[in-house]
Amino acid sequence: MKTVVTGVDNSETAAAAARKAAELAAATGARLHILSAFGDFEAERINVGSEEILVSNEQTAKSIAHDVVVELRTTHPDLEITFGAAEGDPAEALVRAAKELDADVIVIGNKRVQGISRILGSIARDVAAHAPCDVYVAHTHVK
Repeated sequence: MKTVVTGVDNSETAAAAARKAAELAAATGARLHILSAFGDFEAERINVGSEEILVSNEQTAKSIAHDVVVELRTTHPDLEITFGAAEGDPAEALVRAAKELDADVIVIGNKRVQGISRILGSIARDVAAHAPCDVYVAHTHVK
């Protein structure tokens, strides 16, 4: 195994899936790529005193992925971890990244799907339907 891909979104279920992805990558000698999707690109200029700062949802997504990398480094200091942000729907972004990185597996969480989203489908279902590689569904919800 060469590459494991997982997605994060600042939720505990995504963090749990990332921890499982790190365990899998470490056990197989693969590198781990952590991705955070951010929908359609949005940016805003904010004036802070005499300076103007550009803030975007891409920067926020990249920061979320980086925070997970920092957390995983405490338990997997020798694991090769890359991270990034991707525009688009989370499932599409994960599938696209897996293709680009020639990933061996995508690790996703099994966050409980309730209500109307059960009819429309979940990220896990969409990834499994379109993935170019194996999909590992990690048990991420607590009772």
